[in-house]
Amino acid sequence: MKWSELSIHTTNEAVEPISNILHEAGASGVVIEDSEELTREHPDRFGEIYALDPDEFPQEGVIVKAYLPVTSFIAETIEGIRQAVHQLTAFDINTGRAEITVSEVHEEQWATAWKKYYHPVKISQRFTIVPTWEEYTPVASDELIIELDPGMAFGTGTHPTTVMCLQALEKTVNPGNQVIDVGTGSGVLAVGAALLGAAHVHALDLDEVAVTAARENVKLNNTHDRVNVVHGNLLDTIEAPGDVVIANILAEVIISFTDDALTAVKPGGYYVTSGIIGAKKEDVKQALIASGFVIDEVMMMEDWVTIISKKPL
Repeated sequence: MKWSELSIHTTNEAVEPISNILHEAGASGVVIEDSEELTREHPDRFGEIYALDPDEFPQEGVIVKAYLPVTSFIAETIEGIRQAVHQLTAFDINTGRAEITVSEVHEEQWATAWKKYYHPVKISQRFTIVPTWEEYTPVASDELIIELDPGMAFGTGTHPTTVMCLQALEKTVNPGNQVIDVGTGSGVLAVGAALLGAAHVHALDLDEVAVTAARENVKLNNTHDRVNVVHGNLLDTIEAPGDVVIANILAEVIISFTDDALTAVKPGGYYVTSGIIGAKKEDVKQALIASGFVIDEVMMMEDWVTIISKKPL
């Protein structure tokens, strides 16, 4: 089978929404090549080893790559992606150059392209993300392994927003908790909550492709007895409040339903919000406070923000 490789030259701010556009167009994953990775200082908190090839990164900005099967309507799909990316400016998202280039690759090259970008990564005190084809031996007795297959997942689980969310879950999820994961995507956060001891995780996503991917990853990590993945919009499918609610989505969407989110969190429970660019941090904080949440902690990684807030008793 032949595949079309789409490369979109954009900005850090637009990576998340563009990735979502590509997923909705049928891409089973994205590759992110960020020029700042070459000069960024990586803290050696978890023993990571970085070996980056400058030839694999743009001179400036970010390139988001995705792969789509070559079909008779591929031209229309690409044009739809182009228009959707252009429309992001209506949400005050800086897309930068937003240049789209297309090249053709064979299925063998597709598999190789994924694997060279994806290796085990320890992203927090306890969590390590491991691709399904890699051999990995835990280095600590309390280490939690999340297996992902980027052939079916939305990304590799190592984007700053996902990393911070997993770190936030370590701080907020206790054994026996009820957890709600809004916009679950690959299901990595739902899996993480279950591995931390959550008794039940209600994971939902508006995108049916995401629901399928999340269910596969939940099974892959043997957490299907505690994680229920459903198709739903925001909190529409919630039947009871959770001890921890997490929403790793766009800032604009988070702001739109903070009142509903307060209802979805048990008194004394936590609401973890992410997918927030630095410029939107104060807007989200003020919306959370206005709805009745108390800000517990603000986490930052690169230009991304995660906010842990709490519902008063």
